Formats: sequence, C-alpha cells, structure tokens
Amino acid sequence: RYHTTFRPAPAPEIQARLKQNPKDKEESIEMRLETYYRNAKELEEFYEDAFYVNADQDPQVVFEFIESCIIKPLPRK
Repeated sequence: RYHTTFRPAPAPEIQARLKQNPKDKEESIEMRLETYYRNAKELEEFYEDAFYVNADQDPQVVFEFIESCIIKPLPRK
C-alpha cells in the first residue's frame, strides 16, 4: 500500500497503476463523519452520567482515573 504524501510509489509506472479506494473519496468520508456526529450526540444524551477519559496518557493513570470515577464519582454541578 502506498500513500501519496507519506509513502509514495517508488516508480512512475507503479503510480500509473494505482487506484483510490472508494471509501476514501471525499463524499464518503463526509457521510461517515455526519453519521458519527449524529450518533455521538444521541449517545451523549442517552448516557448523561458518562465521564470523559483522556486516554492519551500512561495506561496506569487512565486505569486509576476510571477506577476513581467508578468507586467514588465526583459530584456533578
């Protein structure tokens, strides 16, 4: 697999044979994003008591945060 920016085909002959995946077309991506945001909003309304987790951290920190929310949840405003 090749990427036009990050991993281009090594030769022009190979580039000429490449085809774009239909799922990667702009219209398809816009439709998927629209569906995602519509469903995400409905899920947020359904799960009012859910909490947000910054998972871009050390796994132990994430685990401790989730555990603290389950065991002793913070009061809501």
